[in-house]
Amino acid sequence: MKDRYPRIVLKKGRDMALRRGHPWLFSGAVSASEGHPGPGDIVEVLSATGASLALGFYNPRTDIVFRRLTGHTGETIDRSFWERRIRSALALRGRILSADTTACRLMNAEGDAMPGLVVDRYGEFLVMTVATAGFERIKTEIAEILDGELKPRGIYERSGGRARRREGLKDHAGILSGERAPTPVEIRESGLVFDVDIAGGQKTGFFLDQRENRRLLSTLCRDARVLNCFAYTGAFSVYAASGGAARVVSVEVSEAANNRLARVNLSKNGRDVGTHPVITADVFDFLRETNDVFDTVILDPPAFAKEKKDLATAARGYREINLQAARHLVDGGLLATFSCSHHIGEDLFAGMVLRAVRDAGKRARVLRRMGAGPDHPVDLGHPEGGYLKGLLLSVDS
Repeated sequence: MKDRYPRIVLKKGRDMALRRGHPWLFSGAVSASEGHPGPGDIVEVLSATGASLALGFYNPRTDIVFRRLTGHTGETIDRSFWERRIRSALALRGRILSADTTACRLMNAEGDAMPGLVVDRYGEFLVMTVATAGFERIKTEIAEILDGELKPRGIYERSGGRARRREGLKDHAGILSGERAPTPVEIRESGLVFDVDIAGGQKTGFFLDQRENRRLLSTLCRDARVLNCFAYTGAFSVYAASGGAARVVSVEVSEAANNRLARVNLSKNGRDVGTHPVITADVFDFLRETNDVFDTVILDPPAFAKEKKDLATAARGYREINLQAARHLVDGGLLATFSCSHHIGEDLFAGMVLRAVRDAGKRARVLRRMGAGPDHPVDLGHPEGGYLKGLLLSVDS
């Protein structure tokens, strides 16, 4: 049975990460390989003493040389294996999502034991992102299984970025099956309506991970003056306005996003863009120049630290943006601040925000720590999967 797959053998003492539940092995942990495995092959991992530990994807081109698929080394990784994994992921979403929501994450990479595969649903269309050589090989098979399970009108692939290039893969976008999605696709979230640009928007078109945080903020905005920074689709703005905010100001540097998405989404949900203006501006410049104050400020910037080497620059960015936000809050105002940078942990982010608030001459109390919604599960042994960090703060003088 052990001859079914090539093997990699670990150095002495380097099996502890797998035994503790972490799904990755780094290249420095491997002492030898047997059977000449190549990028994207499924391999069996053996400890230095010969104990069989796991099956998973192998890629000697990357620092992350192994990504676990299963600890049951007697399993066969075939179509029925992938069918079981996909059905399990779909069943979870069926339990946790309400009928008034037609967009969600269906598969969340390591969080669903599918390392390097993300699948998002937007109504009758799916968007697949492939980041590992293993799934690159079988993406057509995965699309076939999804077709059979969900009967979508179309499956579109949007695969790109640093992680994919580290795996030795080129960026790729295009239809995997079915028909091309219209531009835009209309979705419902919590009963609200949004236009999404699947092919050209950020990420896969919409920040699905913020759903629960948008719901929370909507309950705290009645009669409030709200500033939504880095507004993009205007989703936080729509929720705030629908929650009874007196005025919501959305700031986004992209005029195209403002015209095609934020203003449209506000109007689609019955909100007057005169009362709730959408401003095209750099957020940093806007905050430095405006004299307005707000009851609530929402900061959901793009990742400031895409690599570890970016941490110092990111720290300055987070400090500045949170400093300026704190200065524009009324006494006792709410600050909802986020980081989606993988390389910035919760404690590091909280420390950055604390320094910013103190530099503004204010203090902050944590009302809630926030993260991605339950359709973005995180493997308990893989804390790196919890990339979205958020703090809901009450800020006082």
